[in-house]
Amino acid sequence: MWELVKAGGWLMTPIVVCSILALVIIIERSHTLQFNKVAPSRLREQLITRLRENGNIGRTQLMNVKEKTALGDILATGLLYRQYGLESMTMHMQNRASVQVHQLEKNINMLGTIGAIAPLLGLLGTVLGIISSFLAITDGAMQDPTMLAAGVSQALITTAAGMIVAIPALVAYRYFQRRIIDINAQFETQAGLMIQELYDYHLLASTQPSTASSRTSIEDSIAQERSFGALDSDKTSIAAV
Repeated sequence: MWELVKAGGWLMTPIVVCSILALVIIIERSHTLQFNKVAPSRLREQLITRLRENGNIGRTQLMNVKEKTALGDILATGLLYRQYGLESMTMHMQNRASVQVHQLEKNINMLGTIGAIAPLLGLLGTVLGIISSFLAITDGAMQDPTMLAAGVSQALITTAAGMIVAIPALVAYRYFQRRIIDINAQFETQAGLMIQELYDYHLLASTQPSTASSRTSIEDSIAQERSFGALDSDKTSIAAV
């Protein structure tokens, strides 16, 4: 293995560095972008159940939920601001979702860059190997074929190494991009379901029934009935005249 790297020339050094970086990023992102670690399946149900049973969730408990998972950060932020109304709650949840998606995209662009430049490094090694081969011909390589073979081997080794690094890097880049899109869709789905359940169970500040408002509406309806009754009596007296 070391003989191949040595035969590829100095351009094998950046190619090897790119391969190590790509391997580290793939392992780290594969461990991070797991659905059960980013968006637990029953987190929303647990929060809604606790909220229905206790009427409220303490700030300390919500902060603990925020720190554990990305979806927990989004949902707990919404519950922290639900007392200010639906608009404020939605705005803060969207902000936290943007921050979490940005965190999930960490080093993904680096992986795509490695997939793009690795073939170029291999191509550069190919060009330099061919150039060295032609220079060897002018220096009498026809009498010593080993001088010609060194340049050709450098060209082939760097080309193959660049492709070996680029292909897995590009595959992993596309895979992680799709995984982030799926996770973002899960964020939106869970947030929308939580808002709908808060509406259904009257857990939002704007949907909770108010005794004062109900009493006012009853008094208004009684006043309207009295006014309509007085109007009917006036019509009856006019008709009698």
